Amino acid sequence: MSSADRDPHRSVLVLALGGTIAMTPTASASGVAPTLTGADLVAAVPGLQGTAVTAEDFRKLPGASLTTSDIVDLVGRLEQADREGVDGIVVTQGTDTLEETAFLADIYYRGSAPVVFTGAMRSAASAGADGPANLLAAVQTATCASAREQGVLVVLGDEVHAARHVRKMHTTSPAAFGSPATGPLGRLVEGTARLQRALKRTGAVPLPLGAPGAPSEVEVVTASLGSSGILLEGLEDKVSGLVVAAFGAGHVPQTWVLRLEALAAAMPVVLASRIGTGPVLTSTYAFPGSESDLLARGLVAAGTLDPYKARLLLVAHLAAGTPRSEIAKVFLNYS
Repeated sequence: MSSADRDPHRSVLVLALGGTIAMTPTASASGVAPTLTGADLVAAVPGLQGTAVTAEDFRKLPGASLTTSDIVDLVGRLEQADREGVDGIVVTQGTDTLEETAFLADIYYRGSAPVVFTGAMRSAASAGADGPANLLAAVQTATCASAREQGVLVVLGDEVHAARHVRKMHTTSPAAFGSPATGPLGRLVEGTARLQRALKRTGAVPLPLGAPGAPSEVEVVTASLGSSGILLEGLEDKVSGLVVAAFGAGHVPQTWVLRLEALAAAMPVVLASRIGTGPVLTSTYAFPGSESDLLARGLVAAGTLDPYKARLLLVAHLAAGTPRSEIAKVFLNYS
């Protein structure tokens, strides 16, 4: 992509949700908390002078305190901005949940204006704060024509990632984000997002039925060595769906099998891998608790989605009223 692909005069809306990028020391000086506004974040980036950027404060929360309802509301604002003719949208938030919120937004968002999520690993008061550079790169990506119709993107460290592939892979490193299964979609070079490949968008899921943002209760249960599966007991009365973070390519202890079969008769149960990279298999192993055994008992394969993203896809479809018979087909889009 040439520099002509990016137009600095395109309009960009920055929606601030809080997070480390907006954090400064608290009065007690014992830590940091979200205090900066979206306008503060934009003002701290010298490279944005002369760019048509408008900032709005949408939330002011740590990433860990955001909810699915917050993201449903956010998507409503994204689509409103797209209808109003904004050329690109940037969302700033905490990195704790950024890979999940970006993916949930990608599930719902139907607009064509580029949407780019970004954040920071170091607070605004830290030496070498990475927030301003990440925000600049996100705005530059949002002003690139090549970013249109690519779904929701994530930009940190001058790398452009697809929301469906990106993962936070380190607790503190400024280079915490990557797409281990695919690599980044592209990189920022001299202020322009150079995308190496186009990304086919999946069909958007309708926003939730009933009260706006009404969540469906879906939980993740993780397999671990010697686990009896006690956490599976009674879930049919507590949740409307379940994701199993299984060993390896989709395996669980034999002691889990009958419980999971009973749960799969009562609700959608999705089989994902706790590894987080690579697909769940469907027909390689045949022992009790193997992937083929579990799928034969009614579980649904998550494809390449990790357990946390599989959960959000299931949450979205349950909230939208997708018939159970169609839910297995939904995950085929991520195989």
